[in-house]
Amino acid sequence: MGKWNLEAAHQSFADGLTNLQKGGGILIRIGGTFILAYIRMAKGRLQEAIRTYERSLQLALKQGEPALQGTAELYLGLGELSLERGDLTIASQHLLKGQKLGKQASLPGYDYLWCVVKAPIQKAQGNLDSALDLLQEAERLYYKSPLPDVHPIAALTTRVWIKQRKEQHRWLAQALSWVHERGLTIHDELSYLHEYEHITLARILIAQHQQEPIEHTIQKAITLLERLLEAAEAGDRIGSVIEILVLQAIAHVAQSNIPLALMSLKRALMLAEPEGYVYIFVDEGEPMCNLLRQAAAEGIADAYTQQLLAIFDNPIAPTSPKLSQVTTADLVEPLTAREIEILRLIAVGMRNQAIADQLFITLSTVKRHIANTYGKLGVSHRTEAVARANALNLL
Repeated sequence: MGKWNLEAAHQSFADGLTNLQKGGGILIRIGGTFILAYIRMAKGRLQEAIRTYERSLQLALKQGEPALQGTAELYLGLGELSLERGDLTIASQHLLKGQKLGKQASLPGYDYLWCVVKAPIQKAQGNLDSALDLLQEAERLYYKSPLPDVHPIAALTTRVWIKQRKEQHRWLAQALSWVHERGLTIHDELSYLHEYEHITLARILIAQHQQEPIEHTIQKAITLLERLLEAAEAGDRIGSVIEILVLQAIAHVAQSNIPLALMSLKRALMLAEPEGYVYIFVDEGEPMCNLLRQAAAEGIADAYTQQLLAIFDNPIAPTSPKLSQVTTADLVEPLTAREIEILRLIAVGMRNQAIADQLFITLSTVKRHIANTYGKLGVSHRTEAVARANALNLL
């Protein structure tokens, strides 16, 4: 199965970077951050990955101007993780910061990476055509980095295809064509390097069954997912384990086997909750939303399940577990989703015109939302608003 000891690789690499940093190798330290964060993400440790990026970003910013090479990519890494934790606003904000730094503070392959990170954000926002355009551009700009290419562009593109609802037969045909070109089958020898592609194959089989219910198609998906789960668990790749369990749940729903679906979902929720995974569930759409409602009715991971359901209802709602504890009694009147979104942009230092540009609304609309927010929070200026919001766990 291609054994990869990710933990040993992380420790060895981290020790080497620490020694280099002692010798003044800040640029090498920043470059190595991506490998360390990558390993942590594969192991499902999102919070450690975030801290890895943030530590290196602090080191980079301490150096002053001009910004060090690689600083732009650190923001992209944080953007990718913010998306996985369900915070599209912050994810977009990190990408904007990376984009502003641009060429002068980036490493070779930055344009390629920017497209790869931006595409899933567009996908999460329902802009599937834009996501496909970005992936097409990424393919044109492809840059081979020192990291293994475990998320190939073709597989990323295929995952967007099977989300398309317009001309679904055509998109599914393209996905099946990709499977044929890659020679993928459910009986292949499994390895870490091709795990993402085989998980994508399972997604295609599920989509194929959803379009035209045939028992042997969904059974193929379930067989493949069982094999993938065993391999990922053996390699302690918890990030993959969570995704596979989520897909197992969706596959069992397709068979109308809700008890088995809830068993898989319960395991996924137990592993995902400590790290704050959101997008991995929300991306599954209506089938997952319905299953989470059934999980909630049975008291499965109750607080976390309710948090995920709230995000289905309001995709830009804050996702910190603390937020679910905020009551409307703390406010004169509850803030709307848009008011919270603008408040969070204020908190990261954006001025009104920049907020308007970011959200594609007029300056007067921004000012109106801010005035409403001040009234609800009982404050009179930005600093007070941010302080009050922090006190209420709104940020």
